[in-house]
Amino acid sequence: MKTKPEWRPVCFRLSEYTVVFAASLILLSGCAVQKGSTSSLTPTIEQNAPPVLIADASHKTIPSATPTPEDSAEEPFDPFAKPGEEVIEEYDPWEPFNSKMFHFNQEFDRLALKPVAKAYNSIVPNFAQIGISNFFYNTRVTPRLMNNIFQGKFKGAGIEVGRFLINTTAGIGGFIDVANRFNLTTPEEDTGQTLGFYGIRPGPYIVLPFLPPFTARDLVGYAGDIVLNPIYWLVFPIIGMDAIPSLLESNSLESSLILVAARGTEIVNSRSLNLEKYEGVEESTLDLYAAVRNAYLQTRAKMIQE
Repeated sequence: MKTKPEWRPVCFRLSEYTVVFAASLILLSGCAVQKGSTSSLTPTIEQNAPPVLIADASHKTIPSATPTPEDSAEEPFDPFAKPGEEVIEEYDPWEPFNSKMFHFNQEFDRLALKPVAKAYNSIVPNFAQIGISNFFYNTRVTPRLMNNIFQGKFKGAGIEVGRFLINTTAGIGGFIDVANRFNLTTPEEDTGQTLGFYGIRPGPYIVLPFLPPFTARDLVGYAGDIVLNPIYWLVFPIIGMDAIPSLLESNSLESSLILVAARGTEIVNSRSLNLEKYEGVEESTLDLYAAVRNAYLQTRAKMIQE
């Protein structure tokens, strides 16, 4: 008699030091990682905008991009806000912990990730870095496709299929974004957005070591995107099912090392592509933690509305 497929938990059979290194690299990212996104330890590029003042959480709108002297004296500078942008509720009950984790991630980026990215940038040409970014984006087609379907966005699902087929073939495995030349683009969808689409509230804001910021809902969605990606249970499995064959043995050393190397490459490559995007941001922002929190929550709310 057949037995039901048995799920086995993630287990990296590495030495103590390798486990620590592996966990650090695998956890770095970002949520629903977006095409062209930066390191998880820094704000998103697309959120960068002309300087305005960050509004208090109780305010309804952000002041215009031309602040008055009184405004400048009362509110901190926010380099990511946009003129006329509506401010959503910022529910951050764990701010003392989150703030410490935010500054820890900042220091990790300053002392480790950024220097490695600079060395990488001096070796790998820019066109190759863009190709690597395109390749990793192409490998995450399944979560984007499935979340388009879950939200009833069948046109977006069709575009994702078309992009994958074109870029995997004509784009040489996804290194060249040929589909973009045919205007085959669609807003990116992830599991966190799907949960929001069905009315799940964001919950508290969360900052964890070596990870991008999340809300409780988006953290669950982040895990959901991993489960939806067949690479993690068909190719290099960290989630094993006896009834489903995979390229490598589930939870094997080889599978773990390949995933660690791939994730580390993607993180360093992404940081290298954006080395000059944040110069001066820390110096020009009185409260960078609040600015990043506001930018993240605004962006996620807008993505769900779309």
